[in-house]
Amino acid sequence: MPRFPFDKFATAENKLGTQMKATGEVMSIGRTIEESLLKAVRSLEIGVNHLYMDKFADMSNAKLMAFIKEGTSEQIFAITQLLRNHADAGLIYDATKIDLFFLNKIKNIIEMEEELAANKEDLKVLYAAKRLGFSDAFIAKLWETTEDAVWELRKANKMFPVYKTIDTCGAEFEGHMPYLYSTYEQENESVPSNNKKIIVLGSGPIRIGQG
Repeated sequence: MPRFPFDKFATAENKLGTQMKATGEVMSIGRTIEESLLKAVRSLEIGVNHLYMDKFADMSNAKLMAFIKEGTSEQIFAITQLLRNHADAGLIYDATKIDLFFLNKIKNIIEMEEELAANKEDLKVLYAAKRLGFSDAFIAKLWETTEDAVWELRKANKMFPVYKTIDTCGAEFEGHMPYLYSTYEQENESVPSNNKKIIVLGSGPIRIGQG
């Protein structure tokens, strides 16, 4: 998912075309498109933890439809708000030409938001939301509680992610350095060794000059 630096270059035109305007990107891995998308949004370092921006929350559907016709870095957040407002996905497709396959994935996220809001502190719904990539912070917003309270509820019920591997050698021969990613399922594929270990911490999207 591209990282557009319009927060740093405030006078630049936030309109996307053939000119390259992203200065970096994030890669996220999950079991579903929904999970990967929500992970990516959180990694952008733009002050959001979900496909939600306050600036679009009270905007009318007519204004949102006009906004999404211009491709900008915030288009996906406006599209999500339209779907949250029960706008027709076909009209959004007509305006953006974003395939209905992807719009329906965003609709799945909206449906989970509604289910969470209607079932506060329901462990089954909480687990389903975590599998879909929801952050504790946004679940707390829907439940009108704190992020710490959601974490404590998960901890008390041993609701933690497991780690899955991606074979970097395509199964042609044994991979010694597979990718690992967290997700909410049953089987953990991360097998620790007795070797000495180091950890490299890196935050957010790679940007020009950051390396």
